[in-house]
Amino acid sequence: MIVGMIFLILIGMGILGFGVLMMRKPSFGWRANEGWKVEGDSEPSDAYLVTTQIRGLVMTVLGAFLVLMGILKIALA
Repeated sequence: MIVGMIFLILIGMGILGFGVLMMRKPSFGWRANEGWKVEGDSEPSDAYLVTTQIRGLVMTVLGAFLVLMGILKIALA
C-alpha cells in the first residue's frame, strides 16, 4: 500500500517538473514536436508558446495535486 503512495508521489513530481519546464521554456520541445514539419529556419508562433504555457500550468497543478494526495494518504494511513 505504501509503495503505491510513493509511486503516486514520484509520478506527481515528474509531472510537476515537466509542467514547470513547459511554463518556463515553452519552446523547449518545439523542434522535435513541430519544427520538423516546416522547411528552413523557423520559430514557434506566439499561439504555440501561449498554448504550451497553459498546458504547463495544467500539468503543474495536476502534479502538485498528485504529490499532495500521496502525502496525505501516507499521513492518514
